[in-house]
Amino acid sequence: MADIKLPKLKSVSEIRKKKKILLLSDDLRMSSGVGTMSREFVVGTIDEFDWVQVAGAIDHPEKGKVVDMNETIREETGVEDASLKIYPVSGYGNPELLRHLLKTEKPDAILHYTDPRFWVWLYQMEHEIRQNIPIFYYNIWDDYPYPRWNEPYYESSDLIMNISKQTVNIVNGVCRDKPRTDWDSTYIPHGISTKYYYPITEEKERLEMNKFRNDIFKGKPIEFSLLYVNRNIRRKMPGDCILAFKHFWDQVPDDKKDKVGYIMHTQPVDTNGTDLPAVIKEIAPECNIVFGPGSLGNKEMNFLYNIADVTMNLASNEGFGLGTCESLMCGTPIIVNVTGGLQDQCGFKLNDKFLTYKDYFDVETLHDWKKWENNKDLTWGEWAKPVWPRSRALMGSVPTPYIMDDRCDWEDAGEAIKYWYDMGKEKRNECGMKGHEFVMSDESMMSAEWMCKNFTDHMNKAWEKWTPRKNVSTYKV
Repeated sequence: MADIKLPKLKSVSEIRKKKKILLLSDDLRMSSGVGTMSREFVVGTIDEFDWVQVAGAIDHPEKGKVVDMNETIREETGVEDASLKIYPVSGYGNPELLRHLLKTEKPDAILHYTDPRFWVWLYQMEHEIRQNIPIFYYNIWDDYPYPRWNEPYYESSDLIMNISKQTVNIVNGVCRDKPRTDWDSTYIPHGISTKYYYPITEEKERLEMNKFRNDIFKGKPIEFSLLYVNRNIRRKMPGDCILAFKHFWDQVPDDKKDKVGYIMHTQPVDTNGTDLPAVIKEIAPECNIVFGPGSLGNKEMNFLYNIADVTMNLASNEGFGLGTCESLMCGTPIIVNVTGGLQDQCGFKLNDKFLTYKDYFDVETLHDWKKWENNKDLTWGEWAKPVWPRSRALMGSVPTPYIMDDRCDWEDAGEAIKYWYDMGKEKRNECGMKGHEFVMSDESMMSAEWMCKNFTDHMNKAWEKWTPRKNVSTYKV
């Protein structure tokens, strides 16, 4: 009988111990942009890290509880040692809870993801946290002038991961007196799940999608549809989007007007926005504008993007713009305001060279139409129709003293809709598929797979380079 060689057992020291990360963000079970992305990078890195979340941003019905997600996450991912625990809170937590979790959960790092002004208390206690573990921050700030009041948050972070190329430069500008390096401030765009968002080609699924489309338009023979997938809030400019559609509709031949439609997947009335049915009744009563059927799951959202011919986002400033990127993943072209992270989705090139985040140290932003709109050296992908903002308004509040609103002209946006309409369906589909290829590419890094890889690589690098903060520093006077 031949000798059987048994595998050599690994010693305890040889078995990899996963690092544990304490995530502070919107509850990853929520449908908000922050909640959605939190879930994507937690699920996508669950084989690399153990996760604990302080889950806030709402008046939480589970506050005070501890939710063990281990079994659920193991079934979903197939990772046998997957570990996820959620501590729901109303609002944004407090120092006492954090101190408790640092003691009991013993995380190897804190990852903060959302607007830092909601978690001021976290940065006020960074001196005690960073003596033992680093603070990582996923930065969503999106516009100029340089937000100098954010400097304490940036300085209190050991690693800043930025969602747009413009945001990397914003951090660079704010921290110019104490410059960041390549390893502690980097570019990681949001990543879209290829599991949930993709071009629908399989016949059975297309039949389901067509029924979904028929239900939305109540049987009307729509041949061209525009899609809005933002919240009904002022910053997202829903009223201007309606005006843009009306401007386009007025140019459609009379015999074709009943075959164009606009799907607004948003709350029709919002106290933070406006009464959209009232706007439509006054501004565009004859136009075929319908509201999406309430909250939708991933399957139905994929249907929505696939039945749309174009998705439009005219938000006056936008950190990233999940809706348009999900649209591209489904192979649907986009119309976007040239602001914030929406710039990245256009695939801008300067002198035929794809713009990297380092190029934005010189470029800063492309939102100045006088400088860039007619610049022949600037080109963009066939899947995008950028609309340059025509005016800039300085807005502000007590926590945010100033930020620019980059506002498009709704007539320009209407002409962009007509551009896609006149192109015809076959060519539109070709352009949309190039957009799909773009968000999947190594250049854009906008798939969930790329986002999770970047998270893993950059956080591991940060741990290697991190040194604990000194409790007391002595200065010679």
